[in-house]
Amino acid sequence: MYFIDREIASGKYPNTTTLAQDYECSTATISRDLEYMRDMLDAPIEYDYKERGYYYAKKTFRLPLSHSSPEDLLAFGMAKTLFSLYKNTPIYDAAKRLMDSVIAPLGDAAAGGAAGAASGAGDRWYEDRIIVPPVPLTQFSVNVWEAVCEALRRNLVIDLEYRNKWNDGFFPLRVQPYQLIFDSGAWYLYACTDKKRTLRIYALSRMKNVRLSDKTFTFPAAADHRVRFDGSYFGAYSGEKKYHFRIAFYGDGALRAVERRWTADQQIEETPEGVILSFTSAQYGKVRELVLSNGRDAVPLAPEELVIDWKENLADMRKRAGKEKK
Repeated sequence: MYFIDREIASGKYPNTTTLAQDYECSTATISRDLEYMRDMLDAPIEYDYKERGYYYAKKTFRLPLSHSSPEDLLAFGMAKTLFSLYKNTPIYDAAKRLMDSVIAPLGDAAAGGAAGAASGAGDRWYEDRIIVPPVPLTQFSVNVWEAVCEALRRNLVIDLEYRNKWNDGFFPLRVQPYQLIFDSGAWYLYACTDKKRTLRIYALSRMKNVRLSDKTFTFPAAADHRVRFDGSYFGAYSGEKKYHFRIAFYGDGALRAVERRWTADQQIEETPEGVILSFTSAQYGKVRELVLSNGRDAVPLAPEELVIDWKENLADMRKRAGKEKK
């Protein structure tokens, strides 16, 4: 129906024969879809005997936003611009085509009639004025993506080879794939190990030779990553143990700390030199990344495990910088 909608709105006056040929289906299918669009979606489809094809009696009609205001269309177009963050990911091209078909009225100077012109919905000014800078994206084989998606669709256990660390080689792994997660430019598979029954996060960029097995599983609702969030907003994780964190931020780090909502229970205490951010979270690795990414402007105060971890990182950095005390 989206295809039919696009073809009719293009002004090419398609008929059932040309539509069926272009979409590689039967004319009966096209006829049923046209009838459904007229009767159930209120599509103003008319037949022009002179042009021998269909057209919209209402020029600005499109699916599925026929009853949306110009402001709604404009907002959806802006959302498509923000979606460019996911460019070069496997889902981007298909999603962009769909979004383009939905916001097609914005490409028409007459979109929305006088109201559309008055609101600025008749053009796509936002494409050059709302910018999403590219982020570094992880790279992986299309075959890995397709195999994982097929396993998710059919609830199939998969066999693969995985690389956990730089100095380690690939090792065999069998998992029940639960969900795909996109976080900070990387795709992860949230899965359950088939033998130990533990939940883990696996990077698609570290996988190879993904193979579908003939063994099926049932995806447990309790394992849904969305319901396992612990009230903190650091992205993908698989930890269970909760920690109470206290981190001192200084300079620009203090400004960054107060600008965002890190957890539902966070507290911020102002100090003469900056702020102390306190919160609970099971996302230990993500919090460690936050501390280290702020360099000299962040100092962990609790838990002791993070303090020790941070000091070990500092010692390694001093050593690699050639400044270790003799």
